[in-house]
Amino acid sequence: MSKERLKPLVIIGGGGHASVLVDTLLQQQRDILAVICPDDLSERGIFNELPHFRKDEDVFRFDCNEVLLVNGIGALPKSGLRSKLTQFYTASGYQFETVIASSAQVSPFAEVHMGGQILSSAIIQAGARIGRHTIVNTGVIVEHDCDIGSFNHLAPRSTLCGQVLTGDNVYIGAGATVIQNVRINTNSIVGAGATITQNVPMDTICYPYRVTMKSFK
Repeated sequence: MSKERLKPLVIIGGGGHASVLVDTLLQQQRDILAVICPDDLSERGIFNELPHFRKDEDVFRFDCNEVLLVNGIGALPKSGLRSKLTQFYTASGYQFETVIASSAQVSPFAEVHMGGQILSSAIIQAGARIGRHTIVNTGVIVEHDCDIGSFNHLAPRSTLCGQVLTGDNVYIGAGATVIQNVRINTNSIVGAGATITQNVPMDTICYPYRVTMKSFK
């Protein structure tokens, strides 16, 4: 989180990822002023006590010098919504909070850049660098000296061994493993459960082996 005084927060988005972030921040006793989301939030109880605004422009109700934003838009492969909204709000003078769950283990010798989100039980080892607005999801392991680009999503329980390097907009699926010293280039996708043992070119999808299901009747 920011080293300056803890400013109140405005959450962008109201889906599952946003609810996890709100839960994390409420546990840390952060002051959340509002949620901005076009959707009906009534079925997500975690938002019930928070003011709800529906238009992107509603953020202008809040002074950009007095609040920080939290990007609650989840990162899906080939979806540019998260980065598009970040650019919109940044161009308007707003900054984004860095969120680190209390149960995450982040080495004091690691770097988490602005807008990064480190969720519950994630481990970031010494010498690792997490780029701007990257999501390190539940239970992810980022080993020593990894260099993770901006707007990455490391899905739950993925493991990056030592000195892995990723470009921007990389998606690594749940339970995937990337061995040491591998480079995954910009805009590439690693499927859930895949094991990556060689460099991945730009704009590439890595498919894991698929389970074959047969009826035994």
